[in-house]
Amino acid sequence: MATMRDVARRAGVSAKTVSRVFNHDLHVSLATRERVEVALRELNYVPSTLSTTFRSGRAPVMGVAVPDIADPFFGALAKAVEALAAVHGMSVVITSLGEDPAREPAIVQSLLRQSLSGLVIAPIAGDQSYLGVWAGRTQLVFVDRRALGVVADSFTEDDHAGARAATGHLVEHGHVRIGFLGDSTAIPTSRGRLVGYRAALLDAAIEYDESLVALGALDRASAAAAFSALERLEEPPTAIFASNARVTMSLVPVLRSDRRLALAGFGDFPMADMLEPSVTVIDQNPVALGTLAAQRILDRLAHPRRRYRRHTVLPVELVERASCFPTRRRG
Repeated sequence: MATMRDVARRAGVSAKTVSRVFNHDLHVSLATRERVEVALRELNYVPSTLSTTFRSGRAPVMGVAVPDIADPFFGALAKAVEALAAVHGMSVVITSLGEDPAREPAIVQSLLRQSLSGLVIAPIAGDQSYLGVWAGRTQLVFVDRRALGVVADSFTEDDHAGARAATGHLVEHGHVRIGFLGDSTAIPTSRGRLVGYRAALLDAAIEYDESLVALGALDRASAAAAFSALERLEEPPTAIFASNARVTMSLVPVLRSDRRLALAGFGDFPMADMLEPSVTVIDQNPVALGTLAAQRILDRLAHPRRRYRRHTVLPVELVERASCFPTRRRG
């Protein structure tokens, strides 16, 4: 099996230059890069994972920690990280954080003890200061939610603007009794979406009614209970804004049985466009989030002294479908 020194001799360069080319260092001349790449192909060079680990002190592995890998959004995000990591000869270890914020530090630190090169995390806890001791040796990138208590890169989406657009869309269809169905305002994404919901009501001069906000929708059963609470109001909502795809999916049976109810949700999900009625959503881009996060880890590993933007907010888009066109009004 060819070694890096073999490649260096074939190309007429140093082993360090071969390493820089292999790791996509931009500070190598085009002519040198081409000679090294020819030698790599001719010798069919494959890097030794074990030697890479010993040399850097880190395994060529990215970690991914998300609330629930079964959630379509986080599943797509993790798959995007895997795809880019594979191109660069890295493997990926994925874990679900669950719903208990108190368990996050133990789960994440157990993952980090594997000497990862980097970690992509969508946190559930309100404080990540426990990661301070790891930040110096492991590249940390937050997705969907910003880091709290530790300095790290983050890629999020515009929760406020998305919720404002979805709620405003329901207002445009004539609704003034619009319910907000979500999980917990302790979660930054939900908190931002509730603020966006309220902003849309203010835009339309509709008074905010706290009774129309139902939280605690963490799974199908609790979402059904939260929706039932809205249904029991003396003046129930004629439309619902669901704060995430999991909550929206829990409402599909209700939507199909009661076409009087309009629905818009934050986050697309599989077959949302094929249901009857199809569901209006704020379209996120988990693939872009995962790809950007993985690329940032690779970039920081290759160029540790380069300056990068710490926080990047990705835009979201309203996708109008039939669920905002009920066959008849309630009441």
